[in-house]
This record gives sequence, C-alpha cells and structure tokens, in this order.
Amino acid sequence: MKVLTDNWSIYWHGFVGTLELTVVSAALALLLGVLVASFRVSPVRALRAFGAGWVTILRNTPLTLLFFIVVLGLPRFDIVLPFFTFSVLALGCYTSAFICEVLRSGINTVPPGQGEAARSLGMTFGQTLGLVVLPQAYRSVVAPIGSVLIALAKNSAIAGSFSVVELLGTYRTINELGYGIVWTFVWIAVGYLVITLAISAVFNLLERRTAVSR
Repeated sequence: MKVLTDNWSIYWHGFVGTLELTVVSAALALLLGVLVASFRVSPVRALRAFGAGWVTILRNTPLTLLFFIVVLGLPRFDIVLPFFTFSVLALGCYTSAFICEVLRSGINTVPPGQGEAARSLGMTFGQTLGLVVLPQAYRSVVAPIGSVLIALAKNSAIAGSFSVVELLGTYRTINELGYGIVWTFVWIAVGYLVITLAISAVFNLLERRTAVSR
C-alpha cells in the first residue's frame, strides 16, 4: 500500500488522464463507427467503397503506427494540436473501424423485410436506417461494443509514449522515486481493472435493459 499512498496524486492524475482519454475517444469512435457503418450499407457505391476502405485500412494498421502518422504526420500539413487531441484522433479513428463492423453485423441481423416495409411507406434511406434498422440492430451489438470499448481503454496506454498523461506512464515517475517496479505495476493494473469493470458494468446494464424490452 505504501507505493499507492505515497504516490496517490501521481496515480490519480494518471487514472483521470486514462479515463478522459477513454471517454472522449469512445465518443468519437461511436460517432464515426455509426457514420461509416451507414456508408457500408448505403445504396451509393462511392459511400460503400469509402466505408470499406476506411475499415480495411484502419483494421490492418498497427495502432502505434497510426499514432506516429497522426502525431508526426499532421503537423507537416500545419495541423498543430495538443498531444491529447492527437491521441483522441488516433484512438477514435482506429476503434471506429471495429465499431463499424460490429454495427454492420447487427444490421445484417435485421430482417430485410423491415427495410422494404419502411421504403414502401416512403421513408428515405436515412430514415429507414435511423428509425427502423439501427434501433433493432442495437439490441444485438451492445455486448460486442462493450468489448471494443474495453479494448480501447487498454489501448490508450500507447498515448503515454506521446507526452499524454495517462495511467501506464506513471510508472516512469514512480520508478525514478525509487519504488519497487512490481508494486508500481500492480497498482497500475488495478486502475485499468477499475475502468474496464466500470465499462463492463455499464454495458451489462444496457444489455439487460434491451433484453427486457424485446
């Protein structure tokens, strides 16, 4: 406990940093994921091609490499942002590809007749997707999305290598103070466990609620 109590402020700032990074990146990933998923099932060929390219490129690009591309590449185009923002962009875009595929799998579980009935009533593609298809697909993708966001929380540790305050990066400061590396990492692991269990609890609650409403 001495490692934790003596360095509580360091751990706390790292924990809050990881929490903020996870929440903001998750919001961006969900927004982009829904958008790209709608592109992938769009009747417009150009949008389908864009969505397929987005998913293929990001899912097959190592996250660390994507961080380097964003942090070192964007400033070459005079796009200078805080490292936190760069990290959010990298994490959010990367995770959005996985969110997209989860949503697309959920959309495929909705009977085609639902969309056909909506179109027969004169609804547009956007109305059909937003009012008919996605609300039904949502029920089957709650748990998988939770798993993707748990992975996002753990992936946020990479941001520490790019001058972003987060939980894993606290080990450098604490190690320099002469504390044992084993217990330093034990408490870091506990911090990540708290975050991932919280995400899991939220999505378990959502899953139970959607199951009741079936």
